Amino acid sequence: MPIEITDPTDERLRDYVGLTDVALRRVSEPASGLYIAESEKVIRRALGAGHRPRSYLMARRWLTDLVDIVEAAEADGVPVYVGEHDVIEQLTGFHLHRGALASMHRPEPRSVSELLEATGQSSSRSRIAVLEDLVDHTNVGAVFRSAAAMGVDAVLVTPRCADPLYRRSIRVSMGTVFQVPWTRIEPWPSGVAQLKDAGYVVAGMTLADDAIPLDELVAQDHPKLALVFGTEGDGLSRRTSEAADVRVKIPMAGGVDSLNVAASSAVAFYATR
Repeated sequence: MPIEITDPTDERLRDYVGLTDVALRRVSEPASGLYIAESEKVIRRALGAGHRPRSYLMARRWLTDLVDIVEAAEADGVPVYVGEHDVIEQLTGFHLHRGALASMHRPEPRSVSELLEATGQSSSRSRIAVLEDLVDHTNVGAVFRSAAAMGVDAVLVTPRCADPLYRRSIRVSMGTVFQVPWTRIEPWPSGVAQLKDAGYVVAGMTLADDAIPLDELVAQDHPKLALVFGTEGDGLSRRTSEAADVRVKIPMAGGVDSLNVAASSAVAFYATR
């Protein structure tokens, strides 16, 4: 049976406290091996990817729509907490209107070599994305959504890149962070050598003077291509730009000098699909 909650300070609900506090979640989610999945669609995608729930939190009206999840949780001994909207809002810091929250166990991260090997085995042609030091969780989620939509095989994130399993990243990605294989590549940028050793042409997306137009990269038709996107504002680091096999730009018109990284990644993914 679902567990009724009336006290937002209940210790059993510690996983869900203050979810709007970015600094708190950056520290606590990775450290405790957990992440928060928000909304029915996202939770179902996480479960479909084989991720294990630790608990659920939902408003009572969602018990019917999520009956199969609730029944499976009860069979597995996973607690399902149910409460009124005002209690949940006091607990989490925001109004829950997307169905439910789930505290999920983080899966064991794959190594870069394992991910590249699996990607190479699936096809003779491969396209991966590398996110260098993106700090905005919304951008990370948007890149993953575009990667899933455009058939990108995998995403690598550098050590200082925002967490793809942060609640906002997951929500913006619509849960596609669970279907696109990803892991952290470190150390970086020396990890560029590992990509080259695996047969990838490393293309850095940049505004550098010697960058070639994206259409020219497409015409080169590389069987294995790694597209590297730099941090918001500063773009690719100098060392990464120098280590890349080729520097690439998206030609601009209308007096615009560049696109947001989420938009530029979507353009690059589509062009090189």
